[in-house]
Amino acid sequence: MIGSSEAVAHKATRRARKGKLARCWLVGSALCLANILGFEKAHSVSIDKPNHYRQWAFIQLNNIDEFHCLDELYFYESRWNPKAVSPSGNHFGIPQGRSKWLATVNGYKQVEWGIKYNNHRYGSMCKALHHFKTKGWH
Repeated sequence: MIGSSEAVAHKATRRARKGKLARCWLVGSALCLANILGFEKAHSVSIDKPNHYRQWAFIQLNNIDEFHCLDELYFYESRWNPKAVSPSGNHFGIPQGRSKWLATVNGYKQVEWGIKYNNHRYGSMCKALHHFKTKGWH
């Protein structure tokens, strides 16, 4: 009897993992399809493949709500441009951080840095976006 309850729990865990993987795959596919069909053309700029960085951010977060907040925040900040520099020249990359290191690394490292920064400073991407909307900076 003990073995059967463990088997049921294991099966439920596997099913939950498959569900998360399926959602991740679905959202990634939707982002690719939107890019192919040109839905992003209305507000994107001709830069270094912003949708690849957006997909990377989604994979890192693995949470659709947090991803939407980060997507909106980074669109406001840099339009997902890894070469973006603030008018003052003090903030760099996709997350527009003050670290000059951000100007020397690729967009994927910038996204990872920004996610860690937002989690450390604000606790989540949505809290960082809320702060940005209320204060005008993050």
